[in-house]
Amino acid sequence: MGKLFGTDGVRGLANERLTAPLAMKLGAAAAHVLTEIEASGQRRPTAVVGRDPRASGEMLTAALAAGMASQGVDVLDVGVLPTPAVAFLTDDFGADMGVMISASHNPMPDNGIKFFAAGGHKLDDTVEDAIEATMLNLTPQGPTGAAIGRIIDESHDALERYLHHLRLAVPTPLDGLKVVVDCANGAASEAAPLAYSSAGAEVTAIHNRPNAYNINDGVGSTHIDVIQKAVVEHGADIGLAHDGDADRCLAVDSEGNVVDGDQIMAILAIAMKEDGELKKNTLVATVMSNLGLKLAMREQGITMRETKVGDRYVLADLNAGDFSLGGEQSGHIVIPEHGTTGDGTLTGLSIMARMATTGRSLSELASVMRVLPQTLINVPVPDKSKIISDARVQGALEAAEQELGETGRVLLRPSGTEELFRVMVEAADPATARRIAGKLAAVVAEV
Repeated sequence: MGKLFGTDGVRGLANERLTAPLAMKLGAAAAHVLTEIEASGQRRPTAVVGRDPRASGEMLTAALAAGMASQGVDVLDVGVLPTPAVAFLTDDFGADMGVMISASHNPMPDNGIKFFAAGGHKLDDTVEDAIEATMLNLTPQGPTGAAIGRIIDESHDALERYLHHLRLAVPTPLDGLKVVVDCANGAASEAAPLAYSSAGAEVTAIHNRPNAYNINDGVGSTHIDVIQKAVVEHGADIGLAHDGDADRCLAVDSEGNVVDGDQIMAILAIAMKEDGELKKNTLVATVMSNLGLKLAMREQGITMRETKVGDRYVLADLNAGDFSLGGEQSGHIVIPEHGTTGDGTLTGLSIMARMATTGRSLSELASVMRVLPQTLINVPVPDKSKIISDARVQGALEAAEQELGETGRVLLRPSGTEELFRVMVEAADPATARRIAGKLAAVVAEV
């Protein structure tokens, strides 16, 4: 079968790698690992299940729910909601586990399954391994009669519960701010515009009409040029772009300049430090964050810790060190006091709250950090596992690091969700970063 779980759950082409039978087995196995199933039936475990609007989500929801119900778990179906909403509702409903069916920023034909433990927390590697092992040893016989789980529609008030949570998390009035939000025709299409407008902002929503097939289709946070143009056209103060499941957020200032996850973290870290909310004066980021973020934090007296790529690794470090802010350059921002995973809508509200309280533009706030030129090349490869140990790649890496010295850095890593190998180079000037990254990518492509 091979390893199922990647950087962020199980992901693949729907109905090819990620099939309904596989989803059913995953649901059944996860029910055993993540819940306390009692043979007596006196305690009925529960699971919250949500999805983004892509077409295959309906099929996979049905299969996954059937697998969990077959093991005696009641399934609370909350419908189409952002990933952070499902994580929140897992805790809010007091459920034993939660599941989000989404491939995030991936194109529509893909889909994915992300599991949450009780409290809405992402799983660590050992728990994911236990689910895979349980799949191999499942017996076909489950409970019968009244012990079979129920599948219950809980979509009627799920969104309002999440919006109420956001209002409590960021109560700052946003009156007078004009925002354009690109919903990627995804899970945020209803939630994000409502959250921003209820806080007082004047909202223009684009790409907020999902039809099951248009999610991430040339829009959203992976196609930032779209909202860059829209912000200027609408004369907005800020643009916010979400991905398909709305666990990330990238911003655009009033002149159409991109404010990425690193700059957003710098803005929020400084705000939280000023308010006495940045625990241990520490920010948690990943190895992909720009060197400029570390330099800016050093100037502000803020320590920056680095983790592996993936918001669950950021979360693990946040929880282990009891820190209060972390995230990724891609726009996954985690504020543990208000959420157990990256929350794009919460991030958008937090940025605008900082603008409202300081009276400063997003451009002014982002200027605290100088972004060093960075080039990232995604190289399609047949086998990611062979790249880093290849002698040719190692030789090219050593040569690049020698040339850059202390003026930049190189990072080579496999994608956790796609058959890609990522080549990232930072340098003092864009031409050097592009040249060195191009040379390294060419070597990787030959392996």
